[in-house]
Amino acid sequence: MEYVYAALLLHSAGKEINEENLKAVLEAAGVEVDEARVKALVSALEGIDIDEAISKAAFAPVAAAPAPAAAEATAEAGEEKKEEEKKEEEEEKAEEEALEGLGALFG
Repeated sequence: MEYVYAALLLHSAGKEINEENLKAVLEAAGVEVDEARVKALVSALEGIDIDEAISKAAFAPVAAAPAPAAAEATAEAGEEKKEEEKKEEEEEKAEEEALEGLGALFG
């Protein structure tokens, strides 16, 4: 995933996604660079409109849970914590699905 993140970072910065730039980002992040993976990613991204790919990525909206009334807050603290954890898990799941989709697009 760090290779895809590096490519997205370069894209976001308006830099060309090539082997040299990709290696520089990975090395700056302390990642041991695999030349074959760098070449494969650069090759896979040739001709890909990254902005279009990102806009087509499916992000599932997560509904916010209603806040409990002040008088019930103490009694429902445990339930609220469970709901919050569930919400975080749903957000993480949606994020993982989106990243899997990007990973499939970018190799």
